[in-house]
Amino acid sequence: MTLHVTDAIVLHAFDYLETSRIFRLATRESGVVSVLARGARKSVKRFGSSLDLFVTGTAEIQQRPGRDLQTLSGFDLTYARSALAADLDRFVAASMLCELALRCTAGEAHAETFDALTNGLDGLTRVSGREAQVFGAQAAWQLVDSLGFAPSLDRCASCHRVLDRGDDALFSHRTGGAVCRDCEGVARGGRRLPAAARSAILGWLAGAESPMPDAGTLRSHARLLREFVEHHVSEGTELRAYTAWAARFERT
Repeated sequence: MTLHVTDAIVLHAFDYLETSRIFRLATRESGVVSVLARGARKSVKRFGSSLDLFVTGTAEIQQRPGRDLQTLSGFDLTYARSALAADLDRFVAASMLCELALRCTAGEAHAETFDALTNGLDGLTRVSGREAQVFGAQAAWQLVDSLGFAPSLDRCASCHRVLDRGDDALFSHRTGGAVCRDCEGVARGGRRLPAAARSAILGWLAGAESPMPDAGTLRSHARLLREFVEHHVSEGTELRAYTAWAARFERT
């Protein structure tokens, strides 16, 4: 058994037996790991009272090779992000980002994804309502980008021809992004992506601010993102938190 000390974000937590809890942690060096915190429900001496969703801290993990469930021996809280629970749109967007990280990085080390998740959760603490919905979309695309799956939007995903920023384009999930008109026939399906929406996603990937989309445009962005993630990243895994986040757009 070896002691591993790492920065960690709590993605998911549930009770185990009468006194313990199991956590899914996003770590900088080891990707997503599952840990058992013995006695976490009975005593706060080792883990404190704030070890909950979305928090960041320094985790002390007792690792045994070949085991899927490791032991959490300590957790030093550094950022609780309590503001995420104060607004429903913040909370569902944060849950969606954690679900993407949980489903898409299990068993793999992704330092860039850890940083993208950190930036996304931090940013959500500073916005609310409609702004949180839009920022959630931006942070989700940046999370996908950190995994190496960003769509091609300024060049044809098939022939790599430069696309005019002012033109609509067919977005093909199978091909990996927008395609030019000459390649639409071999793209095997997709949906028409307006030039403004393509520019918005390019801006989000670059970390730039974009005009506030209306409710219908937000719903379209949510559908496009989900289809892309399910095809390239989550491999068809059901994304419940994502569904809850996208449902907020119906109430906008």
